[in-house]
Amino acid sequence: MGRPYKEYLDGNKIFCCSNCRAHAADNDDIMSKAFTGRHGRAYLMKRVVNVSVGTREDRELLTGYHTIADIYCNICESYLGWKYERAYEINQRYKEGHYILERELIIKEGDW
Repeated sequence: MGRPYKEYLDGNKIFCCSNCRAHAADNDDIMSKAFTGRHGRAYLMKRVVNVSVGTREDRELLTGYHTIADIYCNICESYLGWKYERAYEINQRYKEGHYILERELIIKEGDW
């Protein structure tokens, strides 16, 4: 396997992997700050970069039953959150295809 491709974001407010500082998301891609992950507070994001998506699994979350896949930093392979693949309840379907980034596992970079 070769060296992973690393994407850099242009925004002024960037979230990065707390372990290796690889860019993960732009502040402009936050859909909601009112989420909870395994490690506490989390952001629902429209788009993330420099992540790989793990195996899908069905999981009972606070808001119901979902199919999710954990996401990991492409550079250091640290766990960062998950991707919503499917929501079984109609009022939760807005999450499908979007990502959770756990605040405890990312850092802020730029003009905050």
